[in-house]
Amino acid sequence: MMGPSHALSGAAVWLTGSWALDQFADYHQSPLALAVGTAVCAGGALFPDLDLSGKVTRNQGGATVARTFGVVSLFVAEVMEKISLGVYYATKLSKDPRRNNGHRTLTHTIPFTVLVGWGTTALCAAYGKWAVVGILFFMFGLALRGLFDRWAERAGWVIVTLASAAAAWFTFANLPGDRGYPLIGLAVGVGCFVHILGDMITRAGVPILWPIPIKRRMWTMVGLPNSIALRTGSKTEVVVLRGVLTAISVLAAVGLVAPSVLRKFNIEI
Repeated sequence: MMGPSHALSGAAVWLTGSWALDQFADYHQSPLALAVGTAVCAGGALFPDLDLSGKVTRNQGGATVARTFGVVSLFVAEVMEKISLGVYYATKLSKDPRRNNGHRTLTHTIPFTVLVGWGTTALCAAYGKWAVVGILFFMFGLALRGLFDRWAERAGWVIVTLASAAAAWFTFANLPGDRGYPLIGLAVGVGCFVHILGDMITRAGVPILWPIPIKRRMWTMVGLPNSIALRTGSKTEVVVLRGVLTAISVLAAVGLVAPSVLRKFNIEI
C-alpha cells in the first residue's frame, strides 16, 4: 500500500480501538492523549517502510517515511535498508531468492514490531518526557507526511519538520512528567503491525512468519492471491479503501467526542 493509506489505517485502528475501550472497558482518554495516540499510531504505520531508501545526495525517491525529513531521513532509510538486506542474507536458507535491496524484509516482521514497541516504551520509561518529545517529533512528522501527503509535498520537508517540532513541544509542555507513557510504545507497535497487515493484502506480501523456516525458506512472503490482492495505487486503494478508513476514523472520533459534548450541554441520550 501507499504511504497515505498506511497512515490512515493506523489512525483508524487507534481511534476504533480507543472507542471500543471507552465503551466496553470504561477506559477514558483525555483529548490530548487521544490525539497523541492517533498521530503516533498513524506515524508508526509508516515506520516499517524505512527500509525503502532513495537517492540521498539528490533528496529524491524512497518511501514516504524516507522523504519526511529530507536528506536526513533518506540517509537513515539507506542505513536501514542495508541493515535489513544484511539480516536477510545472514538468515536466508537455500530456497530464499537473491535480493539487491532490503525492502519488505526485517522491518516487515513481527519480531521487529515487538522490538520497536518495547524499545519505545523502554525509552519513555527511562528518560521520561525528554524521550517522549523526540519520539513524538519523529512520529508526528511521519503522520503529517502520510495523512496530509499533498500538503506535505507542496510545503516541503522543512515546513513538515518545523510543524512536527512545534506539535511535539506543545505536547511535551502539556503532558505530566511523572509517567512512563507506555501507550506511546503501544501506539508505535500497533502502527507497525497495521502496516504489515496492510502489505499482506497486496501481491508482494510480507515475511510475517520470519524467522520460522518453511520448506528451506526463512523469508516466505505471505499475501493474498494475485486474483484478489490489492494493487498498489489502484482506484480500489485510493478511492475505496481510503474512503472506508476515513469513514471509520470519523465515526470512531465522533463516538469518542460526542458524549462529552452532549454532557456539556446537559443532553442525555
